[in-house]
Amino acid sequence: MPDLTSRERLARALRFETPDYVPCSFMSFTALRRRCQENMYELVKAERTNGLDSFLFIPTLSRPQRPEHPELRGLPVRFDSAVEMRERREDVPGQHAVLHKEYSTPAGKLQTSVRLSDDWPHGDHIPFMDDYQVPRATKPLLTGEAGELEALRFLLTPPQADDVAAFQAEAERAHAFVREQGVLLAGGWGVGVDMADWLCGFENLMLLEHDRPAFVEELLEMIHVWNQQRMAVVLAGKVDLFIYRAWYEGCDFVNPKFYRKVILPRLKSDAALAHEHGARFGYICSSGIVPLLNDYLEAGIDVLIGVDPVQGTKTDLGEIRKKTAGRIALWGGVSGAVTVEMGEKEEVRAAVRHAIETLGPEGFILSPVDNITVDAPRTWQNLEVFIDEWKLRRSVKRPDSAGA
Repeated sequence: MPDLTSRERLARALRFETPDYVPCSFMSFTALRRRCQENMYELVKAERTNGLDSFLFIPTLSRPQRPEHPELRGLPVRFDSAVEMRERREDVPGQHAVLHKEYSTPAGKLQTSVRLSDDWPHGDHIPFMDDYQVPRATKPLLTGEAGELEALRFLLTPPQADDVAAFQAEAERAHAFVREQGVLLAGGWGVGVDMADWLCGFENLMLLEHDRPAFVEELLEMIHVWNQQRMAVVLAGKVDLFIYRAWYEGCDFVNPKFYRKVILPRLKSDAALAHEHGARFGYICSSGIVPLLNDYLEAGIDVLIGVDPVQGTKTDLGEIRKKTAGRIALWGGVSGAVTVEMGEKEEVRAAVRHAIETLGPEGFILSPVDNITVDAPRTWQNLEVFIDEWKLRRSVKRPDSAGA
């Protein structure tokens, strides 16, 4: 088989076709991205220099460019023009200060409060949705009270014309870039339960699922409609792969019965929308996976992103591959935070070998899960080992292919 481009290699993996070798494409590479001054185009070039099968994700807005939604990559989040926001800081003697934020809408007010910590990254600002605010919130934005969802509607507006035009211009640039570099074009992110968790808090949302399921279902339907409005814009950009973030949709956080009744129908709709536009549908979930594999098959997911054999619960690689073989591609296989950033060199080699032998060669993309964030000598040394072992595996024939 002639050498493939990175785009062709990843596309074959997503279609469960035989590649020239298992592709290696990092889900996220924050440590290198920072060295590239947050420029996603330069990141792709740097990854390609290291031999990786990179992909470009659009839109490429960096965290500083999305202050209301730093954890949600994608189009800008805009509010209705009638919404007014007020933020204030309350200093508490002997304790960390408390930030308060109020959204005033034509349907009423929504309020949230957060107790600061030494590692709070947002100054005197509370984003609309963010991982950091959930464990620090003294009051989440949504508590299940009457009138909250009516007010929330004014914060979930469709993409604005200026943002759509900016994305269309970037999509044109991105297509020229990926043709030149021979890499895959991805877009997103879609979102569902993750957003509900940001707005309600993890424990509170789980309690609401039990005590007020109608409230949660209405909330998720609102998010679903808003999400598909954003999906339509990104998919019109002709991306190869649409990615939906679902780190908090595993069975660590969601009851499987609730998943099947409330989440699965909407997920099927999202996957179908991606397929209508000719894109593959990728789903990021790194824990609580095995009990939901039948649901993933029913949903029409093309690739499960973030398979982590160390940090995730219910993520046995062999079981996941057996259940998904031929139908859902897998992306990951090695823990980034534990094995690559903290492990010994031989542990890294063994993990790469195990991932490729268990999950490859068809329908598998090798990656540290979820990310490489620590910019330290040990990390870069282990990354050299990771990539070296992957390259060694390219030339090793599987026993069942000997003599073929």
